[in-house]
Amino acid sequence: MADDPRNPDWAPRADEVLGDQIWAYDTMRIQCPVAWSDYQHWTLFRHGDVMRVLEDHQTFSSAASSHLSVPNGMDPPEHTPYREVIEPYFSHQSMSEFEPTCRSIARNLVNSLPAGQPFDIIGKFSRAFALQIQCAFMGWPDSLHEPLREWVLKNHRATLARDRRAMAEVAHEFDGYIHDLLEARRQAEANAPRDVTTSLMEETVNGRPMTDEELTSLLRNWTVGELGTISASVSILLSYLAEHPDLRQSLANDTLALPDAIDEILRMDAPLISNRRITTRDVEIGGRRIPAGEKITILWASANRDEKVFGDPDAFCPHKNRDRNLLYGTGVHVCPGAPLARMELRVLMEEFLSSVDTLEPAPDESPERAVFPTGGFSYLPMRLSFMSRAGN
Repeated sequence: MADDPRNPDWAPRADEVLGDQIWAYDTMRIQCPVAWSDYQHWTLFRHGDVMRVLEDHQTFSSAASSHLSVPNGMDPPEHTPYREVIEPYFSHQSMSEFEPTCRSIARNLVNSLPAGQPFDIIGKFSRAFALQIQCAFMGWPDSLHEPLREWVLKNHRATLARDRRAMAEVAHEFDGYIHDLLEARRQAEANAPRDVTTSLMEETVNGRPMTDEELTSLLRNWTVGELGTISASVSILLSYLAEHPDLRQSLANDTLALPDAIDEILRMDAPLISNRRITTRDVEIGGRRIPAGEKITILWASANRDEKVFGDPDAFCPHKNRDRNLLYGTGVHVCPGAPLARMELRVLMEEFLSSVDTLEPAPDESPERAVFPTGGFSYLPMRLSFMSRAGN
């Protein structure tokens, strides 16, 4: 018999939780590492429990949504052919070919930042970078930047409110953008742009082309993941480096250390808070009995700070923690876009650190943290100065 879920162990949407999610998750990991709530259902806070879920996809299925989710919401063997289609888009060669475009976008954005006066990192930098880089990678027009920016905000509001009607309307809106992109390429026929979107339309799965429903689901998952997590990641990185100027200077002098440093900072402060699974059979985790058909929330933001794995979760130890960092997950559902995200963040930080002389919180203004299900910041006022650009 399962534990009685009618008595919540915690309230994930309580003000004290949303006001400081990191503190709340650290506390729950110690006091109640497997917890029930009406909002998240069963939540796993410990690294070991999350690893168990990630490594046992037969017991903990990714098909936790009632809607088609390609490939995130699929399990092997159904999941496998879609992953085989997707992974070449994030190969070393693909990343090398896209890096100059990424660097140009990053450099232009850095150079556009105001010097000496407070500005919001989110509005002027992190969100703009995520939008521009996603559209460039997919081959989408610049005219989609603003509609997608508004769409991301609406999607977050609907998800936070658990407003199913609003969520359906937001999904339908995105489907319309994708329909127009696909139809424009079909109309163009041989003159269609040779970009990632066109290439995906020509892929086959199990010997057949993907349906528009599959393509739309795939592109929605890519876009939601990219826009939300990249923007959150940039805000987390700049906030941390503003608080640790010695590390910022060290990384500016040694950019080869950037990849590990970026992953470590994002281990401590997660850009992606959680993912979901569903149990396929009765199971016991952390002394709690969970029946089949129950939704599980795996909390990256807690698992990646587990003291039993990382020691002091706030200690900056990139080499020590590298192999156990779950920033991009692990197992069959490890994030296929991790090479793209890592390249984008590395290039952006290279450009930022090579140009910016000082970086500090804006005086008399307070940052605002984003709230579940989003990590990072929703408002991050900063002030910076640039190095001399003589000779550029």
